[in-house]
Amino acid sequence: MSQNRQRIIPIYASNGEAEAFLVFPHLFNKNGEWIGWLTPKREVYSVMGIFVGTLTNDPRIVRRRAEDELKPRLQPPPKPGRITTPSSVPLAPLMSDLPHSLIDVLQEEPERLHTVDSGELREDME
Repeated sequence: MSQNRQRIIPIYASNGEAEAFLVFPHLFNKNGEWIGWLTPKREVYSVMGIFVGTLTNDPRIVRRRAEDELKPRLQPPPKPGRITTPSSVPLAPLMSDLPHSLIDVLQEEPERLHTVDSGELREDME
């Protein structure tokens, strides 16, 4: 993967910390490990293909506190290589408070976005 051509976009938690990085369509953790991906509709899925939430313009990953409908599990894209995350990131933009109906996934449920080889929801390795 030629990183110098692909823009690395920090994804923030509501506390202002950059907790993930987007190299479209892949999401990576602070260690540069793959933790999920984004659809063209800004829907965020885990490495297991499970719906996690939506990317806002802030940019944050949010989900409804009470999920009405279960989204179908999607086939994940091919696993990308690791990225080298930036040593410094811009300060988070001013973020509005989330309504009670939404939760910040990276702040309140970071376990939803885990690497392929970790997390409670991982599939047994064959």
